[in-house]
Amino acid sequence: MTDAVLDISNANIYQGESLILSNVNIKVAKSEFVYLVGKTGSGKSSLLKTLYGELPLSIGEATVAGFNIKELTWKTVPYLRRNIGIVFQDFQLLTDRNIHDNLHFVLKATGWKNEREIEDKIEEVLGKVGLRTKGFKYPYELSGGEQQRIDIARALLNSPKLILADEPTGNLDPETTNEIMNLLFQIAKEFGTAIVMATHDYMVINKYPARMIKTENGKVIDLAHL
Repeated sequence: MTDAVLDISNANIYQGESLILSNVNIKVAKSEFVYLVGKTGSGKSSLLKTLYGELPLSIGEATVAGFNIKELTWKTVPYLRRNIGIVFQDFQLLTDRNIHDNLHFVLKATGWKNEREIEDKIEEVLGKVGLRTKGFKYPYELSGGEQQRIDIARALLNSPKLILADEPTGNLDPETTNEIMNLLFQIAKEFGTAIVMATHDYMVINKYPARMIKTENGKVIDLAHL
């Protein structure tokens, strides 16, 4: 898989001193949509945190969006995160500022300096998630589905090669879940962005089928290869 944006081989995932997952081997290609499934506490979040540099990798190899995860330092983690998008279950929007300023803050924090380019990018990502007119709203003025769309817009700001989504539909009703899933699949198809989505909602998986990787008993199993 020469166009892999995520390539993990023989990796052990630790949370502190505790071994969570052993001998992890995963490859994800450009524009591919992959579900990461498993019971609560089986290691899904620890795996994602390792991939975006919150947990260190000491054993094995992992390349994410061209970055060697094993060689990350506190200085280089921000560069990794400019090349990936992270979507959270609980949105994690800044409540003291409107949506425009939430997105502006992220762009400035990731090194953007030209105000005209910043404004153009904010308008672009809001357009992609269907909320171009909502920039002046504060998070509390938006529905849960709209907040999740803003979370996705934030993840798209730096045109990432990969989006890591941790239970992005966990707090949403079924209709809003459908909207978010359609949006994520559209992003993968239209922009070539690979998406790894952690979920335990098999109703979503059945309705929007894609390759599945499962965390179970300290292992990661690629169900596509069984």
